[in-house]
Amino acid sequence: MAFVDELEAWKSERLAPILGAGQMSLAAAAGTPGNATQLLQIALANEINVSELAAAWMPSTRELDVKLAFARQAGDEAGHFQLVADRLAALGFDVASFAQTDNPLFQYLRSLTTTVERIAAGLFTLESIAYGVNENFMAFCAQRGDAETVRIYREYIQPDEQAHQRLGQRLLAKYATTPELQQLARDTVTRMLEIASAT
Repeated sequence: MAFVDELEAWKSERLAPILGAGQMSLAAAAGTPGNATQLLQIALANEINVSELAAAWMPSTRELDVKLAFARQAGDEAGHFQLVADRLAALGFDVASFAQTDNPLFQYLRSLTTTVERIAAGLFTLESIAYGVNENFMAFCAQRGDAETVRIYREYIQPDEQAHQRLGQRLLAKYATTPELQQLARDTVTRMLEIASAT
């Protein structure tokens, strides 16, 4: 577990400036009408992308506990999609007009083939990024007086993101057991953060 603790600290240190920049961008946009709905549409795309990614990884994952972790992630993220879709509908957005988008982070994620890479990227790092981005978004919504969106994220989405991240930590500790696999995990986390900082 020492390796995972070290990697967690390293990831958190490098993620902080990325999330800080995002927080400043949201603060600057706080007075702009319509931004919350636009950001929820981005969240909608991200939720379905993560759900599809985890589901796509299941058939080629041999380790049963990891396969089931991806199944849980896929189901939870699909649930988040529905929560966000319902909130958007309540705000007057026609969810039927939603168009799924892609980005370099998900393109990279889909290229990963090994269990350690997928755990390091999908559960361990992506969920940390999502949690931090969500915290920024919740602060943005609170500033705009949108207590309902904050409640949905606090009560439903954020606890799941934390649970996925903890699951990633446990699975990395179990499967990244050699120097080579640990380096693979480090390299994967590094690449994820590089892409996140550039997007």
